[in-house]
Amino acid sequence: MADVQFRTMTKEEVAIAVDWAEAEGWNPGLSDAECFWPVDPEGFFCAELDGKIVGTAAVVNYDDHFSFGGFYIVDPGYRAGGIGMQLARHAINHAGTRTIGFDGVVAMVGKYEQKGGLFLHYNNARYEGTGGGRMPDGLTPIRDVPFPALLAYDTAHFPARRETFLRCWIAREGHSGLARQDRNGDILGYGVRRACRNGHKIGPLFARDRATAELILDGLIADIPGEAFYLDIPRPNAAAVALVEDRKMVPVFFTARLYTRRDPVPLPLEEIFGVTTFELG
Repeated sequence: MADVQFRTMTKEEVAIAVDWAEAEGWNPGLSDAECFWPVDPEGFFCAELDGKIVGTAAVVNYDDHFSFGGFYIVDPGYRAGGIGMQLARHAINHAGTRTIGFDGVVAMVGKYEQKGGLFLHYNNARYEGTGGGRMPDGLTPIRDVPFPALLAYDTAHFPARRETFLRCWIAREGHSGLARQDRNGDILGYGVRRACRNGHKIGPLFARDRATAELILDGLIADIPGEAFYLDIPRPNAAAVALVEDRKMVPVFFTARLYTRRDPVPLPLEEIFGVTTFELG
């Protein structure tokens, strides 16, 4: 594989990574590429052999301290030849000294730790449910929430300030968001639903407690009766586990959250009822 070249992907080529993610069964959102790209246009990479893209990877720099990696996929016909590891190292160089987070395949954790120098922190699980129900009272459309307040709340639940991403995430066609606020207008939780290749995903779903998370979730699925939706939960959040189990939702996919450091920025996992995306954190 000496002729393999590693380079930055163009905006148009990111769609290849999203299509491959679909082929892997990851069920990406219909507008994921459009929101992922502006965060860090230099953070998407590919391995190319004889003019053909044979591998993809992303390491997106959110700020000077934190990056997130995803879309680590090698064309099935070119696996087991070392391309993936070389591509991963090439992409990781983009982060410099930043802490990098990944949501990886559980079966590959040992390899990630031994050869990638990563540290397992906890596991995530994707649960499937069916939409429908009554729209509850007490919720505000996300676009009616003052953006500075929303950004501050989001930053308290993510390792970096992701203004560019968040502006796109709440505004894209096919995305719908709701928030719960107290009498003073302070945010108690918010969530976003997006259309995917199959059904819908809820992410993020951040809330101060289970009752707030349930209220927002009920609002997000009320107008998709009979359609599948998916919620990705961090398993250390016992309230999130109880929420999906009490609703008889079905586990369909698992990932492992890994970081390049043993002590990354701590997250309030007890308030994270839905991961934003497995691709960008």
